[in-house]
Amino acid sequence: MNATRRLLLMSLSLALGFVASGRGATSGLWGTNGELWSATSRLPDFSYVGYHCGEAPLPDVAPGVSVKKFGAKGDGITDDTQAFLSALAAVKSGAIEVPAGRYVITNILEIKRSGVVLRGAGAGKTTLFFPRPLQEIKPDWSSTTTGRKTSNYSWSGGFVRFEGGFGGQVLANVTAEASRGGHALNVSDPIKFHPGQRVEIYQKDNADNSLATALYSGDPGDTKNLRGGTYASLTCRITKIDGNQIHFDRPLRFDVKLERRPQIRSFEPTVTESGVEDLCFEFPNTPYGGHFTEPGYNAVAFYGVADCWARNLMITNADSGIFPNGRFCTIQNIVFESAREPDTALHCTGHHGINIAGEDNLFTGFDFRTRFVHDISVDHCASGNISARGKGVDLCLDHHCRAPYENLFTDIDAGAGTRLWQCGGGAALGKHCAARGTFWNIRAAMAQKYPPAAFGPASLNFVALQTELPSEKNLTGRWFEAIPPGEIVPQDIHAAQLARRLGAK
Repeated sequence: MNATRRLLLMSLSLALGFVASGRGATSGLWGTNGELWSATSRLPDFSYVGYHCGEAPLPDVAPGVSVKKFGAKGDGITDDTQAFLSALAAVKSGAIEVPAGRYVITNILEIKRSGVVLRGAGAGKTTLFFPRPLQEIKPDWSSTTTGRKTSNYSWSGGFVRFEGGFGGQVLANVTAEASRGGHALNVSDPIKFHPGQRVEIYQKDNADNSLATALYSGDPGDTKNLRGGTYASLTCRITKIDGNQIHFDRPLRFDVKLERRPQIRSFEPTVTESGVEDLCFEFPNTPYGGHFTEPGYNAVAFYGVADCWARNLMITNADSGIFPNGRFCTIQNIVFESAREPDTALHCTGHHGINIAGEDNLFTGFDFRTRFVHDISVDHCASGNISARGKGVDLCLDHHCRAPYENLFTDIDAGAGTRLWQCGGGAALGKHCAARGTFWNIRAAMAQKYPPAAFGPASLNFVALQTELPSEKNLTGRWFEAIPPGEIVPQDIHAAQLARRLGAK
């Protein structure tokens, strides 16, 4: 076992929360070390999530060039935007250092190359202050599903924006159906594949919304406004080729049906290994106007990137914090705070804390010191994403309709616990949460109940929530294990699954 893997396994063992005496309660979906689990079970495989599928720690990029070389002052008065833009244009790869100070920024900072890291001296030392909202800088009007005029920045965009693409060239069509949990597919022509290659398995819905219905385990709710727009995607690595059959490293998280025209696509991300770290994002301390009034005081956005990161950030007075719409990205150690006057309707200071619309992203080590309308959101076919080892004053785990499936929330202190299942999303876009959404070790000040029927189908997994309800364990129906959160072993099911996979290699 190499040193990096040994270090990862040691850190994972700490995250697991095993009791030294061996005491503790285990789940019927996992057991002590996964002996009750299989790839076809209702508990998904969450072990491939985050930067490089959890197989490597986030890198410590070597010191780079300072924005002060390009004329930045950091005095809190001078507009330093051009210095940052010049640095981003000049640095082809490596770190752009932002020394201690307060930097006024009045435009979007776009990162469209691999290996570029925007790094401060620490969230308590380096502040980027944004006095003007995105809507004022680059207007982008839209409307809600009910026709209310609002800005697209209400649910997207950031002042630091990572943007790329995945390639997506069709390499072959799938020629035989396969079931969730499988590790192989038959393809029309294997000539474009080789072991070690990363590819995307992709299928799109038909007008009848049959894929959406499947992703909701047959209980989707009203889906008429989906209009066939649902898709299912899995990025994996080819392990071998046997005739016209390709084998891959991880299990399918959906059934593959020929009626959905499944394809194998290239996965060649144009932006990887880029990140933002050790900074404070600060916005003006103005009263929050309420839901859908947001002009775009948003911090960070990821679009079409892979194996990127944001870490050690403080986000202050934001409309929205982070929009990860990438793959295998890690968002780590983020603090959300606000001095804004809350709105009068929902008593919140912003819209989205984090809204995840991508796949296999890891959000960990978070601290919500204020309330957003939606603290943690998964949205629009988001799958395989994890929120872990975090806390908040009164968290809501928002599922924003459009079939977000097989996402995990684990080892979380939800604070007051008054609105855990509070969700948004448009009308007739399916239930909030789709199949096998999993909630494991969720603590709160007040006892939690099973969410309402509109939240999701019976295939959801609830293990060790703060509750006074009895257990309800039906492998083909509801699964609600009423284990006290302090007693569940492991405390973090993601860390347990990853440790098991890495330890087996």
